Amino acid sequence: MKLLEGKIIFLTGGSRGIGLECAKKYVEAGAKVAIVSNDASSLAAAVGFIEAAGVAILCDVSNPEEVRAAIGQALDKYGRIDVIHNNAGIAHPAKPLHLTEEHEWDTLFNVNLKSIYYTTRYGLEALKQTQGCILNTSSLVGAIGQENHAAYTATKGAIDALTKSMALDFAPYKIRVNAVAPAGVWTEMLREWGKAQEDAAGVERYLDGIHALGYCPEGDVVADACVFLISGMARFITGNIMPVSGGAELGYRRINEKEAVQK
Repeated sequence: MKLLEGKIIFLTGGSRGIGLECAKKYVEAGAKVAIVSNDASSLAAAVGFIEAAGVAILCDVSNPEEVRAAIGQALDKYGRIDVIHNNAGIAHPAKPLHLTEEHEWDTLFNVNLKSIYYTTRYGLEALKQTQGCILNTSSLVGAIGQENHAAYTATKGAIDALTKSMALDFAPYKIRVNAVAPAGVWTEMLREWGKAQEDAAGVERYLDGIHALGYCPEGDVVADACVFLISGMARFITGNIMPVSGGAELGYRRINEKEAVQK
């Protein structure tokens, strides 16, 4: 039997990057996926990848009424929801705090963080019925910080704290809540961030170097961890922020020390 046989997964930000890799892995593991995105073209392409095992739902996750409707569409289609994977996120702007405009701050928090509030608010009753689980996509920078990315790292740090509190709040309903925390992962969003840096040409070398395992991975390595966390294999894991980082939390310090010696 496949790890996710028969599971129904509500996946936000599932049409590109890590989300699309998750959608593919979930289907391979036996699940059906409601892929939620605000980008119609990538959404159509994503559902094409997984064929009959998914449904496309056009939705702005920062809009409460659209999220309510999206949850309703998934329930109308499949009759239940076993997993809510809050993966939707944006990374712009790549700026220090004092250069971040108020509307940029608000957009980041509405998409990356408030969307979790909306999916939980409108999807919790469905998860109570299935004793399902919630998975949030965080980032290693939420724990260690990152220069020129203050608002983004703040959203990810908030997701880490929120994940732990949600795990405690929903444990009485047998609902597990966890997060994955990648470091660098080659996605469109990461490539866009790299282009915004002063030394865009050096970003690839930097991203390979910060990982102790020596390379910056594709999104499938995160997706494999996600499959595990929402499966029965992780049935006694909740409130966990799982690094999928190739040892980058060690490598950042290692590389900075080497650079300091060279200088």
